[in-house]
Amino acid sequence: MNKRYEDLKVTAGTYVPPVTTDFPEDDPYVGLYQPVYDREYLPIDAAYPYFDEGWRNKLRMWFGYTFVLRLLGVVLRIKYGLRWKIEGEKQWHRSPWPVRRWLKQFDLSRGAITIANHCYRHDCASVLTSFHASRHTRIPMFAPNFRTKDQFYLRIVGGIPIPDVSEGLSAMKAFNKAFDDYNALGYWFHIFPEAKRWDWYKPLRPFQKGAFTMAYKYNKPILPFAVSYRERTGIYRFLGPKDEPLTQVIIGAPIYPDTTQPRAAETERLLNLTHETICRLAGIEHNTWPSSL
Repeated sequence: MNKRYEDLKVTAGTYVPPVTTDFPEDDPYVGLYQPVYDREYLPIDAAYPYFDEGWRNKLRMWFGYTFVLRLLGVVLRIKYGLRWKIEGEKQWHRSPWPVRRWLKQFDLSRGAITIANHCYRHDCASVLTSFHASRHTRIPMFAPNFRTKDQFYLRIVGGIPIPDVSEGLSAMKAFNKAFDDYNALGYWFHIFPEAKRWDWYKPLRPFQKGAFTMAYKYNKPILPFAVSYRERTGIYRFLGPKDEPLTQVIIGAPIYPDTTQPRAAETERLLNLTHETICRLAGIEHNTWPSSL
């Protein structure tokens, strides 16, 4: 069990949380988190409003990014000791402002696609608060989760449900058209290419290609983030769950697509380079999963 940890090698000082879960060894896309689907929601089909620029949704998103996410960022700093660091720097930051200033040197005028490992309940908020993401952010999400107690939160952070294949080609066309429209407005996208959440898992799982196909299609840079861990010590032992580590986020420089290259080859390059980069940011010297399947 957990053979993927046997050959895992990390850099000196990199913390690997104790393994208390029997993680799958062959299928990296198994859903281990089992929420309760007990809420009513709109049918996620061809008629669903994937692109919504109405005033109600704008107000909802403004409230989510101006108040909810910033408040959650404070809670995570207290409960999980959340902090951020830019690759190459020694200093850790408790505030997102240094990251925001650092990003101004890059050409992100077309927006960007933020990529991270999917490893705990609030990893998305950990990434989005690291640079004060704006309401002009959209996140493709697992559609059934919109029928859980988290449905309000998913909407105010810009969650867009991915229609199931059973809904037919017309639903997926509507979903893709919405992202075409958001891209035309310069929106940012956030994607977890590991697809499913595995809590406190250290190895980086294989990436699915959707995010990198999107980066090539829209000529958007990829902004890599690694969520990593450190031991829960000191006062933090009394501020959060004792069996959960503290968290930190390391940010790497943008990775730009080369749209002069063939789509398939460039998509593969982006995937491999991003996977390699996040491994490095997370302090992984030898990963035990391939970059893709």
